[in-house]
Amino acid sequence: MTVSYRTWRAVSPSDGAVSWVVVDADLDLHVEGCAFLAGLRGRDRSINTERVYASRVALFLSWCSGEGIAWKEVRLDQMARFKRWLVSEPLPSRRRAGGGPVRRRSPATADAVLGTACEFLRFCALHDLVDPARVTKLYESRYLRFVPPGLEAGEDGRRRTVRSRVLKFAVSEAPFEFIEADRVAELVAAAGNTRDRFLVALVAMTGARIGETLGLHRTDMHFLADSHILGCAVGGPHLHVQRRPDNANGALAKSRFPRSIPVPEEAVGLYADYAHERAMRLGDGDDSPLVFVNLYRPPLGGPLRYQAAKDMFDRLARSTGLIVRPHLLRHTAATTWLAQGTPRDTVQALLGHVSPTSMQPYLHPNEVDKRAAVERGAAWVKEQR
Repeated sequence: MTVSYRTWRAVSPSDGAVSWVVVDADLDLHVEGCAFLAGLRGRDRSINTERVYASRVALFLSWCSGEGIAWKEVRLDQMARFKRWLVSEPLPSRRRAGGGPVRRRSPATADAVLGTACEFLRFCALHDLVDPARVTKLYESRYLRFVPPGLEAGEDGRRRTVRSRVLKFAVSEAPFEFIEADRVAELVAAAGNTRDRFLVALVAMTGARIGETLGLHRTDMHFLADSHILGCAVGGPHLHVQRRPDNANGALAKSRFPRSIPVPEEAVGLYADYAHERAMRLGDGDDSPLVFVNLYRPPLGGPLRYQAAKDMFDRLARSTGLIVRPHLLRHTAATTWLAQGTPRDTVQALLGHVSPTSMQPYLHPNEVDKRAAVERGAAWVKEQR
């Protein structure tokens, strides 16, 4: 019998904590899939990562069931079929009535799904839920001739040998999308209220992740010229990013390491406007420690959750005609800093990246820079004649 699996958002009745599970059509939990997701939570992966991984695991389990394959006994050749299916199977039309253009997964998206399926099987093998011998065949030893930046080869080069997936797509690392820096002011102005204007400006001007931003506490906002009175030695207006697994909205900073980020005066002014409206709307009943809360829909004063922020960015995209996503604004901040000549290690610190390799996708010369380089070269050759 074919079983279709899907993801389900679960809310704890005791503390309201959000998690994701994999269920079948009868809403029965898939034990191993849920254990895998619980393992992600145990490693403090963000709720968004958990949601994405849950959908990928559900897709893999549904495919196995549809093909009549026992997922615990999946073979390498069957995983190769799954790999081909990921890019050949048409995706549902985005139009309600159907009839739209045929869409398929890109190799990059398909590779992410395939990688998660392999990681899920490896997790199950590690916990004796599937035969480790089967999972071992999905990986092979690979010697790194060139060590990526930021990776130490170790004594006698022992870290050059890694375990790599046998099945993968050849995917080139595409540059991150971004918008021109001068369009940020347009986006801020188009936001419908003081809270949303401050949220858009903060992500675009500091490069903070959306999870980090939604998880900010009011005590993290050190917007004085001198914060010594707050017991903080960091100079100038700034904010502190800290990892708090117990945030009421489930927002979680990706990095385990706290950091401070300078904040420009414009954002400080927008925060003052937002704080004033918040005080007027909530009054003495405002007891939430979070910076971003509900002001315009119930529950008033409740934590602003990721879905509400996403809906706001979607509305902003429709009203401006621009592609607007929180991570795109983060990319915009990084791209702007690098274009202005900011040292890479400084940008890395601002973004909260642990490894220098995470900076590579930001290093994308634009068409203007490439043309200018060619023109300079042509002018130099002409001078030599």
